[in-house]
Amino acid sequence: MAEKGGSSITKIAFLCLFITTTMMFVLSLRGRPGLFDHKTMPAEKLLTVFNNGDSQTSNQSNAESSNGSNRAILANSEKQRVEEGGFQVSCNGNLKEPLKIFLYDLDPEFHFGLLDWKPQGNSVWPDIRTKIPSYPGGLNSQHSIEYWLTLDLLASEFSENPSSREAIRVKNSSEADLIFVPFFSSLSYNRYSKLSPHQKKSKNWELQEKLVKFVMSQKEWKISGGRNHVVLAHHPNSMLNARMQLWPAIFILSDFGRYPINVANLDKDVIAPYKHVIKSYVNDSSDFDSRKTLLYFQGAIYRKNGGFARQELYYLLKDEKDVHFSFGSVQRNGIRQASQGMHSSKFCLNIAGDTPSSNRLFDAIASHCVPVIISDEIELPYEDILDYTEFCIFIRTSDAVKKGFLINRIRSITKDKWTRMWEKLKQVEPLFEFQYPSKEGDAVQMIWQSLSHKVSSVKMKINKSKRYSRFVPRKRRGLRTRTK
Repeated sequence: MAEKGGSSITKIAFLCLFITTTMMFVLSLRGRPGLFDHKTMPAEKLLTVFNNGDSQTSNQSNAESSNGSNRAILANSEKQRVEEGGFQVSCNGNLKEPLKIFLYDLDPEFHFGLLDWKPQGNSVWPDIRTKIPSYPGGLNSQHSIEYWLTLDLLASEFSENPSSREAIRVKNSSEADLIFVPFFSSLSYNRYSKLSPHQKKSKNWELQEKLVKFVMSQKEWKISGGRNHVVLAHHPNSMLNARMQLWPAIFILSDFGRYPINVANLDKDVIAPYKHVIKSYVNDSSDFDSRKTLLYFQGAIYRKNGGFARQELYYLLKDEKDVHFSFGSVQRNGIRQASQGMHSSKFCLNIAGDTPSSNRLFDAIASHCVPVIISDEIELPYEDILDYTEFCIFIRTSDAVKKGFLINRIRSITKDKWTRMWEKLKQVEPLFEFQYPSKEGDAVQMIWQSLSHKVSSVKMKINKSKRYSRFVPRKRRGLRTRTK
């Protein structure tokens, strides 16, 4: 019995010694950074804020954003960020780095030179801190995304806190996530696609040929096969020549209506919004009853290709008393009339025309007029994080052209449902606004986010393309047999 008692005491003593030693070892590690990988530890709903190398922790509920309604609608798909000490920090404690963009220093004839800007000195870029070249208004502005994105990249060099941006310009292409090709292709098409009497090729065509020659000769293109290049062709008719040669690149488009599926598709490309033409409805205090027009459409009625539905719907709706369906253009105060009409309508028709998309959808969003989309092939910006059914009505073309179907569907929508959709429109509106300087959650930043979603896939494709070297070694000599 004495032996058993002594043995038990000895075991307890060893156990106490082991526990004490372990605790001292763990405590000694608290001041040594890098030994624990926090990514492998259990994820808690805590917010880590980095400030000059120190970390602090607070409850996530105390870190709510106060940035406005446009941040709230992204809460389900994007983690909230806190900016402090030059870092962006997401709620899971991981640092968020901006998208790194290498910008080709193309000759001004491809970008701001198209706006009649003249370079001074050796720089091919305007000093945007002193004066910003203006972009033409009217219908030209609806495809102006190349202008806004380029301005934002140039501005990133003067940012006090570049890490707070969605995208920054880097000077070394080896550091870049993507390579940006700053050709104002939509403006080039709008201004220079027509032939002069003495020309065999339009200026727009010549610029595309020069662009292709330049881009495909660059080492960045040769290394990646063009997969990490960003090419802007937002106008459906822009880059008609170059698109067939630069197709491996990421295109930023308004839709895929005039592209073969192997040239442009959602797998590699990005759909961006039009810049709305009509005036935004600032301080909108309207409601269901004050918007007297039930359904509104003003634009070209007779269109080619998929636009046949416009003509069919005109004959079906023209006699409805609370429906406005008429021809209209930007001329003769057309934009002002459209602004007034959309601001006073409950629903606004967005019908496919020559292509699946049109600026009319984004005019409706800016007017807080619930869009009714009749375009079976339409692709929408940011649809990976936005549920358009919360603020749009979708109707198949085959149903819309049935007698009575469309108008009965619209009349069946209750006041409460319309009001919910109207409220949602006011929340999402900032996501479609182009402006300079760009602001968090606006169209420019959302396009950068959409591009960032492509980076991992692009890198994977580039890495896979390196698996097999193109170098063909000389044939090895086989073992020779001696001959007598």
